[in-house]
This record gives sequence, structure tokens and C-alpha cells, in this order.
Amino acid sequence: MHPTLIPRTVLFGNPERTQVRLSPDGQHVSFLAPLHGIQNIWIAPIENPSAARAITQATGRGIPFTLWLHTNQHILYMQDRAGDENWRLYSVDIATLEEQDLTPLEGVQAQFDSLSERFPDEIIVGLNNRVPQLHDLYIINIRTAERRLLLENDLGFVSFICDHDYQVRFGIRVNPDGSADVSQRVRDNPGNDWEFFSNIPDKDYITSGLLGIDGTGQILYIADSRERNTSALFAHNLQTKVSTLLAEDARADWSKWLVHPTEHTVQAASFNYEREHWHILDDRIKDDFAYLQSVISGESNITSRTQDDQHWLVTASSDQAPVRYYHYDRAAQITHFLFTDRPILEHYTLAAMQPQLIQTRDGLEMVCYLTLPVGSTTPVPLIVLVHGGPWSRDAWGYSATVQWLANRGYAVLQVNFRASTGFGKAMTNAGDLEWGRKMHDDLLDAVDWVVNAGITHSDTVAIMGGSYGGYATLAGLTLTPDRFVCGVDIVGPSNLQTLLESIPPYWEPMIAQLRNRVGNNTTPEGQALLTERSPLTHVSSIQKPLLIGQGANDPRVKQAESDQIVAAMNEKNIPVTYVVFPDEGHGFARPENNQAFYAITEAFLAQHLGGRCEAIGTDFQGSSVQILQGIEGIPGAIEALQT
Repeated sequence: MHPTLIPRTVLFGNPERTQVRLSPDGQHVSFLAPLHGIQNIWIAPIENPSAARAITQATGRGIPFTLWLHTNQHILYMQDRAGDENWRLYSVDIATLEEQDLTPLEGVQAQFDSLSERFPDEIIVGLNNRVPQLHDLYIINIRTAERRLLLENDLGFVSFICDHDYQVRFGIRVNPDGSADVSQRVRDNPGNDWEFFSNIPDKDYITSGLLGIDGTGQILYIADSRERNTSALFAHNLQTKVSTLLAEDARADWSKWLVHPTEHTVQAASFNYEREHWHILDDRIKDDFAYLQSVISGESNITSRTQDDQHWLVTASSDQAPVRYYHYDRAAQITHFLFTDRPILEHYTLAAMQPQLIQTRDGLEMVCYLTLPVGSTTPVPLIVLVHGGPWSRDAWGYSATVQWLANRGYAVLQVNFRASTGFGKAMTNAGDLEWGRKMHDDLLDAVDWVVNAGITHSDTVAIMGGSYGGYATLAGLTLTPDRFVCGVDIVGPSNLQTLLESIPPYWEPMIAQLRNRVGNNTTPEGQALLTERSPLTHVSSIQKPLLIGQGANDPRVKQAESDQIVAAMNEKNIPVTYVVFPDEGHGFARPENNQAFYAITEAFLAQHLGGRCEAIGTDFQGSSVQILQGIEGIPGAIEALQT
């Protein structure tokens, strides 16, 4: 018996509440929730979350990020325009609802850098208004929007570390060879503000970096993979020059930390191989962790803490349930359940995500996740869902996309192929210059494992993904055209040469890293490699159906990447379904657009892979969806556009 069909609106619509945070004084809880269908900021007294009220009135595009400021009266949030990633920062007064545009600059990207309880009215922000490639640091008053220059970035730094007294202490600059130099600011030497601190080799750049400084200003925290494989957490004493190992894992890189709200010392660190686990570093929180583990099921995380550290906001995550939010009173050692992010999900049976360790043909161990449809008997059709980045990873937990596909009758395979992060630098660096080669072979090896296990047949496998996952989809259909029944490419690059030539300006200081890892677009040898690995080069090999989704304002993988492969397919009379969203960027942020694209995808997959399908119905309403080609191949799409 098949489980109940979960509506796409349940999976991809706005969550009821998300990004839940405690105010620093513990009086309020804030969260993002829909107002007239658009994600806005709501607040409520902590003792009565049901008395929530909206404090913003965003329209068109929801608010993606919020943060309480130390005034306890203001919340910071950010928005861009139609996915262009030129972020603006705003503050809103929770009492008067007055809003301040803190960065009212056209065509400029604001990067939130840091805040400190020592300066409750001010934050540090990076702005590339002077030079598009570089961000200068400013201190901005959250009440008046007055800004003053903290540091003019004339040395090409890509990031900074500031202390809690708002002093710039370190800057990181990528060298032409892809390594990074860390410079320390020397405030008592006006003639020479910066001195060399350390070098991070190019092979350690992704797995190493400066994390922050403690409240005394004397302890620098570093994630470091130098002279080792996995990234460990270290504390470096800036007076004695002694580094102390705080936490390590032989199989996994440092992942997260828990930092004291006012001392700014690290109290716990997490590592994630198949599943996340925590190392407790501060005895003061051992009993708290033990208690929370005894009363909360699933993987728990502390997402915010009050300034007196007496109240925590705790989340509990699972692969088969919505996220649950708890208020933890440390003094009373008691938890109060608040709500879940999608309570309607509790009415449906969700599929289990199982970690699987799969070996590549050359002996690397890949952490993969396999999700089978509830109640299914194998073999079933398989979808390889490829993560983006590629310097990222898949992890265990709830995924709306995975649950949707499993609910439609597909097994879902997520592969942490070489170049994925989190498993040590050897695994990450094994992907260098292997786009379309060993990185793709890893996906094929994982598919072979699933086929050999009897879970699917070799002729019932599709491939789907976004960003790098979109590239992998195009590579699958061009470089190995007989391996996949069909493919779904979301904002994937088709031409690696033009991809590197059209990066956002603020990525240019890091171009050496991209050239070392993807291919050098400035040398004949590199250009030949990029051409060989580009799906556009092999477009005539496409034999199977392809669906492409693209945001018109994507600053990373520009629409030209999709346009050019669609044009090449047209020239060779190869059919393609091409969907564009004029108000989206790198991926689809608006729920209406997500629902529209997944409605198209669902009909596409059902046609070519045979899974269950919910009719498109009204899922285009409110969306900007444009089906530029192939609409006749999507059942119900013409009618949906007409209505």
C-alpha cells in the first residue's frame, strides 16, 4: 500500500515558524513566519509564544535571515532584490516598528561581519561600495544608520577577524598560488599596521581558517588541517604563541561550535561523519547536555542563548519529523516545548534516511545517504540527488526534496563524492581538477552499489541537482549518456570557461582557488581541460530528456550558462524543457516558485521514470514561472499557465 500523497504545498510552502531566536534578555522569542504568504519577522513573549505579532511588512520576497541585537529592542535582517545577492541590512524596532535601511546603496553587497554586547547600538558591516572586488569595514549605528569607516581594505583581504572591542585583529588574503596569508594587525606600530602571522597552503584553504577571538582578546580560535588530514579545533594564545588542541576527530572535520554568550569561549565542538556528535569542552555545560539528551530525541542544537546564559533555545532534528523547538530553563533544568516548524507534516508518514558507506573504484570511502519510499518493495526507480558546491556536503536529517521524491515512489541517493567537505582535506582535495571525471565516477560507483544491492535497476536511474549538482546532471547526460533515464538541472553551469570568466566581482580575490580546483582559464592547458569537461562541448551526445531550471538574476551561474546549452540543443534538434524565473537568483527562494518548479519536475519525472504525480493544478499561482521551451511535454502545464 502506498503512503498518502503529501501535497507539494505541505513540503515546499512557507514553514509556520523558522529561525527561532531568544532575545538577549530572554523576554522575547522571534521567528520567521508568513504574513499574507510572505516570510516576515514575528515576536512573542517567551512565556506565551501564541501571542506573536508581526513586526515587519515585507512583500514579494520573504526575509531570509534575522538576528537579535544587544539593545533587546532591535532585530537585524537582510534582503536582496530578486536574487541578485546585493544584500542590504535593515534594523527594526520591536516596539515602534520603525525600520532603518542600514546600507542604502544601489548595486552594493553588504556583508554582516560581527556584533558585540559591548556596543549594543553598533554592528560591523563589510561594503564593496568603493571597489566591487573588495569589502571595506564600517561601524554602523542601528538606530540612525550612521556609518563610519573602520578599515579601508586596500590590501586585498577576503575576510577579517575583529575582537569584541571592535578592533580589527586579522586579515586573510588569497595569494596567486591559491594559498592564503594571514596577517595580524599591529596597533602599536602606525608605520606598519600589518605583520605576517601564518600561511595556509592551498590544499588546506577549504579545511582551515580563523574562527574568532575570545572575550579577553588573547585567545584566537582556529580550525586547522595543516600537518594533519581532518580539521581540528585549536586555541592559540596570542601572548605566549602556544596553540592548544581542543577537539578533533580522525574521520571528520570540525563542523560547529558552542560559544559562551559573553565570555566568548568555546564550550563544545561538533563533528559529523555519518551523524553529528558533540565534544563537551566546558564542564559547566556537561549536565545541561546530559539532561537535554535524556528528554529530547533526535539531533539537538542550541541555536540561541540569553546574555545571562540562563535560557537556551534548543532544536531537535530528525530525518522523519519536522524541527521541534524548545525553551530550556537552565536554573530549573526544565524544557518547555514551543512548536514545530511544519506541524502539518506530523499527519504524514515520512521516509527514513539511512547512512551508507560506499567505496569508490580507487578506494575512497564515501558517506552516502539512501532513502527508500515508505512501504516499498525493491527494486524501485532511483534518483541521484547531487549536492551543490561542490565544496559542501549532504548530511543526515529532514529534507523536503528527499521526502517529496520518496513519497512519489523513488529511492533517493545522496553521495558525498570527492571534493565534498567535512571528511578531511584528502577527500576534498581529491576532487581538484576532477570535474566531469573522478567526481562523476564517484556518482556512478555509488549508483552501481545501489544496483548491485538490488534496490534499483540500471535502466531506472535519473540524476538531479542544483549548482554543481546541476553541472553533474549535465555531465551525466553528455559524458555518460547511457547511464541515466533523464536529468533535472537547476542553475548548473554548462561551460566551465565562461563560468570562471563571469564570476561575481567579490569572488575575484579568490579566483586562484577556483583555478586550482576547477581548471585554469588563463592557460592553454587549463582552457583545454575546461573545454573537455564542459557539458556544452558534448551536447550532441544528449540522448535522454533534460529539464533545466534557471534564475534570471543568478550572479554565480548566470542565465547565459543555461541559455547557451539550450541554444546548442536547439541547433541540433535535441528536445529540452527550459524554465526561467525572472525574480530569482542562484536557486529559488520564493515558495511559489519552488512549488511551480517542483510541480513541473514531478510531472517530468513521472513521464520518464514512472513515479506518482500530483497534478499541477494551481501550483503556478503567485509564481513568476516562464516555460520557454518544452511546455508541451509537461502534462497540465499549459492549463496551469492559462489559469
